[in-house]
Amino acid sequence: MGLLKKNPFGQYLFLKKWLIRILGPLTHRRYRGFNELVIEGSEVITKLPHNNVLFVSNHQTYFADVVAMFHVFNASLSGRVDSIKNVGYLWQPKMNLYYVAAKETMRSGPLARIFAYAGAITVERTWRSAGKEINRQVKMSDITNITRALNDGWVITFPQGTTKPFKPIRKGTAHIIKHHKPIVVPIVIDGFRRSFDKKGLRIKKRGILQSFIIKEPLEIDYENESIDSIVEKLEYAIEQHPSFLKVIPQEELEAEEALNKQREWEY
Repeated sequence: MGLLKKNPFGQYLFLKKWLIRILGPLTHRRYRGFNELVIEGSEVITKLPHNNVLFVSNHQTYFADVVAMFHVFNASLSGRVDSIKNVGYLWQPKMNLYYVAAKETMRSGPLARIFAYAGAITVERTWRSAGKEINRQVKMSDITNITRALNDGWVITFPQGTTKPFKPIRKGTAHIIKHHKPIVVPIVIDGFRRSFDKKGLRIKKRGILQSFIIKEPLEIDYENESIDSIVEKLEYAIEQHPSFLKVIPQEELEAEEALNKQREWEY
């Protein structure tokens, strides 16, 4: 790899590779040490093509979720089965791996900007800004950047656009799926909200069992399925459809709500 080679966003691949090599070992014990990450379905990762793959997941923290995905994807591609043992898998990381993140989040401080260089596609939220509800048009440049990332490689997105559970799926994700026809791989995570603070930077509690389930790609009729149908399919796939609320014990829901209020108070 040449020192001056760049990705489609003008980022130097040499610098991005070294950021991942450095940050990877620094974050590894957060998932294998302080806490334990239990992975299922890593064989799905090894069957995927080089590009036009969209990962959709529920969201529990700003950064810890994405960092875990970088670990799991690269470990899987290095031949590890449902394991992130031995962080050497990050010596030659997948360079065309991106994730969609709110622009204001990725500009919130020096560390966030470093994380952004590792693969963020920053977009402006259309419904919320600076903690206030808003309503603005989608920027075409944001859509263009997601298109560019899909053409180049894999993209991670959190279609609810928030770390609060059981919030509606944003239709923008369904429009991207219908238009670009990517392979859509659902991921369901749990335990991150209990392990970390809201930003996913500070370890809040140790000894938490974190789960990371990679499901088979969704079957989508890109030509004939409606946007609403795709949205509903995503809700079920990442286990955020309202029907899942019925199978969660009431005391767990109350504890989750109390935790959300505490997190809002802290930030």
